[in-house]
Amino acid sequence: MREVMTKSMARNIFYGGSLFFIIIFVGLSIHSHKYIVTTSTNAETLTESVAAGKRVWEDKVCINCHTILGEGAYFAPELGNVMTRWGVMDDPDDAFETLKAWMESQPSGIEGRRQMPQFNLSDEEIRNLSDFLIWTDTIDTQSWPPNDAG
Repeated sequence: MREVMTKSMARNIFYGGSLFFIIIFVGLSIHSHKYIVTTSTNAETLTESVAAGKRVWEDKVCINCHTILGEGAYFAPELGNVMTRWGVMDDPDDAFETLKAWMESQPSGIEGRRQMPQFNLSDEEIRNLSDFLIWTDTIDTQSWPPNDAG
């Protein structure tokens, strides 16, 4: 092996390495896309109510405090599995009533606790948000969050 690298050797290493990593990147991107499309999103149960609940989530900017499936702020609890944690996953009416009671009791006024603002949501908005959170709870998250508390 030569002790001095020529320009052509350096150029060949650069182009070869770049090509190698571009091929790896494209391959992993294709694999990731195929995996996510076929396994994670539960598209069969995506309803108009779920989409409307996502709009409530976005309009009220819930992600500024909460995380959902690990994305968002860490000020308030993870909501990707909240319906399972509350034990209302199998009953949409019970989920609605539980979420409605929670939302209407905010802010709790307990000293030293983080306070959730009062959004004054209508029953329809709470029902849609409840459906969205139930739908989110059905997504295959590959064991995320790592514990039941979120």
